[in-house]
Amino acid sequence: MSISEGSLPWLEKVKSAEKTCIIQDGKRKVHYKFNDNEEMAEEYNMQTDVLVRRAWRRRGALKKDGDWEVEMGDPEPMAVQNLGSGIGLMEANNMPYVVKRITKGNIEWRIRNLHFPLETYSVSANPTENCITVRTTNKKYFKNLPVPELERVGLVPKQENISFAHNLNVLIIMYKKPPEVLQAEQAVLALIKSVKTIKDPGELPCNPS
Repeated sequence: MSISEGSLPWLEKVKSAEKTCIIQDGKRKVHYKFNDNEEMAEEYNMQTDVLVRRAWRRRGALKKDGDWEVEMGDPEPMAVQNLGSGIGLMEANNMPYVVKRITKGNIEWRIRNLHFPLETYSVSANPTENCITVRTTNKKYFKNLPVPELERVGLVPKQENISFAHNLNVLIIMYKKPPEVLQAEQAVLALIKSVKTIKDPGELPCNPS
């Protein structure tokens, strides 16, 4: 599937958003405001152009105006106080929690505070629910990990792209990016690099794209 077929809705959404961009702390920080009143904030490493953080703010009946949902990257500073164990959220200091990151070639999840040995874990593609399912043979842990990067380009998870390891009570899950995801990332990166960017955050708000 080509990028024009699979990821056009996502790219059009990003393209049509009102965007502001600053360079700060060695990162390219981009804020998007979409037509549906959603907001997205991204941070890119300036040296590698790799996305290091993405968060969403979606307004609704159950959402406060200030609530940000972390899709990828480190959790919010106060996330330890939140309930739930979604991406970037921690239930308690000793409870398992997920932190998602990406590299040039992989999408990665690190599930911390899992002390079982490697052979205890099953990590499988779940194309029906468009996620990766993690479970243990002792039935003490279960988690579905969404993969929006695939959904945005019209793909579902495949088992052959999954690998995992366990070290220091951390289960590390890696998903090899298919070409469509790599192409979509490059298209978004080229788009945001065309946005007027400022280096002094004191100048905000900058001109939207």
